[in-house]
Amino acid sequence: PLERKRFYQNVSISQGEGGFEINLDHRKLKTPQAKLFTVPSEALAIAVATEWDSQKDTIKFYTMHLTTLCNTALDNPTQRNKVQLICAAVKFLETDTICYRVEEPAALAELQKNEWDPIVAWAEDRYNVAIGSSTSISGPNIPASTKDTFISHLASYNMWALQGIEYVITQLKSLILSMGLIDRHITVEKAVLLSRLEEEYQIQRWGSVEWAHDYDLCELRARAAAGTLFVHLCSESSTVKHKLLQD
Repeated sequence: PLERKRFYQNVSISQGEGGFEINLDHRKLKTPQAKLFTVPSEALAIAVATEWDSQKDTIKFYTMHLTTLCNTALDNPTQRNKVQLICAAVKFLETDTICYRVEEPAALAELQKNEWDPIVAWAEDRYNVAIGSSTSISGPNIPASTKDTFISHLASYNMWALQGIEYVITQLKSLILSMGLIDRHITVEKAVLLSRLEEEYQIQRWGSVEWAHDYDLCELRARAAAGTLFVHLCSESSTVKHKLLQD
């Protein structure tokens, strides 16, 4: 169900043998596959608990992106290992949004060059790779060495963080934008804008459907932000000073 009546009063976290757990009153949260909901860091547990505590009379599961990502990491419904997750992420390079350019109209081609070239240049310098762009429907020819470099870089992340990275990539349709966002080179707002550049160009030219555009934009920002936060909270081993959620 996408929504459910709120059935708990208080949300808290506790430390168990496998990590940090979420308590809804006196019941421990479980995953869709009935596994104990246990996360590796206290900071992530607090963030998830805040999602549950923020629900009002109705629990709107579709707004709880961190909880969803944790469920995916715990249940691993697609049964993929680390190598498979990395390969799936790197495969996005072949169809990366910002590597596909138009020739017409000239105004959009110029906009893509001005907005996308700097982030491609950043990625090439940051990872010491060649990426490029193309106006061909087949896209740019990404060198094998570039893919190998990204594979090595992504291998430095743990399984939980990789789930978050793939989530961000699928939202932005771009590995390059996702890494720029996760590396804190660009903001969520900038990453989302760059991922929707052609759509924003068309909206500026022809107008938008009332409310629908704003909703889609806010929802994409929320998902990209949640995925990025998830990656950071899963990558850092720091603990948080104990503090009640009510504070």
